Amino acid sequence: MSALISPPAPSGAVGRLLRSRLAAALATPHTVDRYLERFNPMWAAHEVRARIVSVHRETAGQDTAPVATLTLQPTSTWRGHRAGQHVLVGVELPGSAKRLTRAFSISSAASAPGEQITLTIRAHDEGQVSSYLVREAQPGTILHLSQAQGEFTLVESPATPTNNHLLFITGGSGITPAMSMVRTLLRDGYDGRAGRKVTFLHFARSPEDQIFAEELAGIAAADNDVTVHLRHGDQVFSEFELRRLVPDHRNTDTWLCGPAGLVDLVRDAYTDGEGELSPRLRMEFFKPAVARTAQPGEAVEGEVSFTRSGKSAAATGASLLEQAEELGLKPEFGCRMGICFSCTRTKTAGTVRNVLTGEESSLPDEEIRICVTSAAGDCHIDL
Repeated sequence: MSALISPPAPSGAVGRLLRSRLAAALATPHTVDRYLERFNPMWAAHEVRARIVSVHRETAGQDTAPVATLTLQPTSTWRGHRAGQHVLVGVELPGSAKRLTRAFSISSAASAPGEQITLTIRAHDEGQVSSYLVREAQPGTILHLSQAQGEFTLVESPATPTNNHLLFITGGSGITPAMSMVRTLLRDGYDGRAGRKVTFLHFARSPEDQIFAEELAGIAAADNDVTVHLRHGDQVFSEFELRRLVPDHRNTDTWLCGPAGLVDLVRDAYTDGEGELSPRLRMEFFKPAVARTAQPGEAVEGEVSFTRSGKSAAATGASLLEQAEELGLKPEFGCRMGICFSCTRTKTAGTVRNVLTGEESSLPDEEIRICVTSAAGDCHIDL
């Protein structure tokens, strides 16, 4: 059977049975998805996985890192996404027993459950996951996904009049969530709504590094009420130009995504004389979706003790699962994203932090998911 063709996932009564408490109990200590994955990686009861359908090179990266768009076919467990959201992607790199997880914005229009999506990714030399996905991943490769996350979405202010502009300001890879929103607007017939306009202002290092260049040119040339302004090289953002393009920008629903320098300049343009930031401005920063108190290798006060094995180590800021693996332990895990609960262990004492929410807890005898939990001080794990 071709790697690109899969039999349909169990559905109906069989699907409901696989998602039941009975099936979960029978699969213990593993999960139902662990067994389904052995038969077919595109079968899932709870987790989300995706098969790469195609890889399209957006830029070659002469001046910066190359960019590629991956088209993904998720499992039937994918619940769809709203334009502007991101997803956590888990990748098992060749020659490595670990699964690395990184966040990427979805660049395709809003999706329904089970529909294909696209991720547009820039390969950074220091980024193992991004480099692999852009330079090495091939059609047929299976990735692990979270459900869509994030509130940087296509929601207009309740006070927005029907003839108001919508404004997108982006820089570099920050174009991806905005492109998802614009694609959604065009797909859903936005250009047929009289008086509605979109202004799209984007900054890139050079024309060669412009993501979606051909599509943006087509949008700009079409009669669709979307005006595209591309700025390259030393053409930096200025409030003067913004006032020329959208005179009433502070009262215009605006979505901003890009590097810190651009974000700071735009914030200033949306701040009034009393220091109040316009509520119409929505921002997405270049930062990991997973919050951590420290990066691996940085000092964190405290010691992690895996009491059953008798092994311990200084807290590093890495997840407890990663720290256990560094000590040679092999705890059960599944998604490495905090979704499947197969890595759940008991923290008998100490303080830990959930790396997804930043929430700390010092409760004794607490069940925690070690893949998304790090030590925030001394802690003892029953492992």
